Amino acid sequence: MTDAPVLARYFDTRFQLEAIKILPGQCYAARRDVMIVTVLGSCVSACLWDASACVGGMNHFMLPGKSRAVNDVASVSARLGVYAMELLINQVVKLGAARAKLVAKVFGGGKVLDGLDTLNVGDQNGEFVLDFLREERIPVVARDLYDVWPRKVYFFPRTGKVLVKKLRSLSNDTVGQREHNYLERMNQVTASGDFELFSKGRK
Repeated sequence: MTDAPVLARYFDTRFQLEAIKILPGQCYAARRDVMIVTVLGSCVSACLWDASACVGGMNHFMLPGKSRAVNDVASVSARLGVYAMELLINQVVKLGAARAKLVAKVFGGGKVLDGLDTLNVGDQNGEFVLDFLREERIPVVARDLYDVWPRKVYFFPRTGKVLVKKLRSLSNDTVGQREHNYLERMNQVTASGDFELFSKGRK
């Protein structure tokens, strides 16, 4: 999926770089001088980077949590989250990163889903990604989690630099609607293990 044509690409005049925009359920890794961009509400993005190899990548995912009365929902949630993280790790390793040298920067987990605050979707996402990285012994060197604002994240995979902008002027409805739609799609994932959401990288 690293060079999948379905990912949106554009030239960013501010940074004078090719930018790759990832949406919920997508992931991108690179060792060249590009910028990976995403906008987060209650979703979480993990940026992984190997300083020696100058390789990095970012994902964008949400756990389905308890939004539907789904049998074995905790198992489905964990499998989706683990898959998103392992997919990112596999991509950066394939490009030359050493798993033992990876560091992480994590972002998102805001409370922007109107009507679903009682589910603590953002909190679940933030706690999951921190727990996963702790178990995998990948140090978290920077984080900006929780709060109530959407975030725009810019990740530069060659240098490991990340810029985060809290979108206080952006209506939560825009990000929230996108995440509502994504949550609905994830609730269709069956216990048999259909991970099409991540493998296709659809918009």
